[in-house]
Amino acid sequence: MTQINGDDIESPIQQPARQAPQEAVTLADVDQPFSGDRWSLVLPHRERLVHIARRRLPSTADAEDCAQEALVRAAGFRNLDSHRVGQFLTTTVLRLCVDHHRARMRADRAMARSVAAPSDPGPEDSTCDRAEALWLLDQTRRLRGRERQIMMARAAGRTTRQAADDLSISVKAAEGAFTRGRARLLAASRA
Repeated sequence: MTQINGDDIESPIQQPARQAPQEAVTLADVDQPFSGDRWSLVLPHRERLVHIARRRLPSTADAEDCAQEALVRAAGFRNLDSHRVGQFLTTTVLRLCVDHHRARMRADRAMARSVAAPSDPGPEDSTCDRAEALWLLDQTRRLRGRERQIMMARAAGRTTRQAADDLSISVKAAEGAFTRGRARLLAASRA
C-alpha cells in the first residue's frame, strides 16, 4: 500500500501552469461563450445572414438587426457545435425574421384597435370645438337668405331634400344654395 503524504498532493493553486496541446486550447476556447475564438467562428457568416434576412424583411436595417442578433445568440450559446455553426445561424436568423413579422403584425393590430377605438375628447378639444362652432354659426348668419336657411337646416341634421321640402323649393335649388354657402364658409375660414 502506498502512503500519501500532504506534500505529494498538489492543490489547484499550487499546480504549475501546464501547456495543453494547441487543439485542446482552441476547442476549449470555442466552447466558452463570448470568447474571442467563438466570435471568430461566427463572424464569417455575417454577410450571408444579412443576405438571408434582407430577402425576408422590409428594410436593410431590420435585416442587419436580425443578423446581428443571430450572431450574438450564437456567440453566447452554450454547447455550440463548431461543425454546425452555419446551420445554427441560418435557423436562428430565419426564426428572428418570423419573430420580426409577428411583432410587426401585433403592432399593426394594436394600432388599428387604438385608432378605431372611440376616445373621449379632452377639455381642450371640447373648448376648441365649441369656439369653432360659435365662429361657424356667426359666419353662417352672414350668409344670404336661402344659403343661410339651407346651411342651418343641414346643421340641424336635415338632408338637402328635406330642407328643400321645408322651404318649398326644388332639390336642385337647395343643392345649389348649399354648395354656394359651403364655398363661402370655406373662403371665410381661409381668410
